[in-house]
Amino acid sequence: MEQEARLPRNGKEGAIYGGIICFLTATFMSTLSIVLAVGEFNGEAALMIIKILPIMWIIAMIIEPLLVGRIAEKMVAKFTAPTDSFNAKILFRIVFTVFGMSFFMTLIGGIIGNGGFSSHTISDWLATWPRNFLIVLLAETLIIQPIARFAMVKMHASQAKKEEFAAAASK
Repeated sequence: MEQEARLPRNGKEGAIYGGIICFLTATFMSTLSIVLAVGEFNGEAALMIIKILPIMWIIAMIIEPLLVGRIAEKMVAKFTAPTDSFNAKILFRIVFTVFGMSFFMTLIGGIIGNGGFSSHTISDWLATWPRNFLIVLLAETLIIQPIARFAMVKMHASQAKKEEFAAAASK
């Protein structure tokens, strides 16, 4: 049985795949959120982005595999059948993952941005989460996930060439 070339096949590849997605999403959303909060992209916004990006990326890399990804996998299994297409399963996975990640990351970003939990944290979250969910859903579906899947295809092609070369060399 041939394995899907667009998805990770082991833990190391899963970490790379997740790292790509989390890095691109954290970069995109941190930049967008800060620019919207500041009102323009300027030196102050750039400095804020540089400071917050590593923190948001690390948080995303922890929350996704330990919490959101596990829930998303269970939801995908519940709402899809084994005969459903790759694209259907990926789309469900994106929707469930983006729902959970945008929920938590918007809340965490608001707490960090406000210097801690305040009386405005929940009202700010209620105002920004729907926007963030829709923006990330579109970005993940149209740009970020395809980039990560392309990286997996290239990685698997490179591995296959190495295996072919090793097999030919051993003859």
